[in-house]
Amino acid sequence: MTEDEAQQWVRDRFGEEGHSRLAHLVALVRAEAANQNLVSASTLDSLWARHVVDSAQLIRFAEDEEGPWLDIGTGAGFPGLVVAALRNHPMILVEPRRRRADFLTVAAGALGLSRIVTVIASRVETAKVTAKTISARAVAPVEALLTSAAHVATPETRWLLPKGLRAREEVAQARETWHGMFHVEHSVTDPNSLIVIASKVSRR
Repeated sequence: MTEDEAQQWVRDRFGEEGHSRLAHLVALVRAEAANQNLVSASTLDSLWARHVVDSAQLIRFAEDEEGPWLDIGTGAGFPGLVVAALRNHPMILVEPRRRRADFLTVAAGALGLSRIVTVIASRVETAKVTAKTISARAVAPVEALLTSAAHVATPETRWLLPKGLRAREEVAQARETWHGMFHVEHSVTDPNSLIVIASKVSRR
């Protein structure tokens, strides 16, 4: 997916208003990249395809969920700020690195999202919230994520976990210690990228 294709993908699904909000986020990330390493420098010229669409595609798997969405290790705002900009429902961003957490707070304000976005500057293990949807992009293996964030989930929580080619292997490992409904979807951005979707998760 090229940058032009990625931007058109956003316009087709979220309209010009959604595209405008995300263009603002992209500009904020590029500007802040001069001050801290928010994303890999090699992806700064492909933010729409590598990060924005990769984040926005998760929304279709939670369209029926209106409760709080928690994003673990949000970093530069992917997927947390992207989802918040497009959904207008409560979003909790958990980011342990203080400078990145500060950026997320400033960016949420600049995007007009302070009313719905909460930034928690800590590891998810210490978060004292409950979420209807949990996402984590490039953070840890599935089993480790379920273990570290079990206390912020309920049996009704839906987990959306973008992964690479090892997704099915990670699910098999997670099933050794966790019950639940697990399946894998293909990413629209890369044939080698997959999305693990889990629900009704509980420890064996």
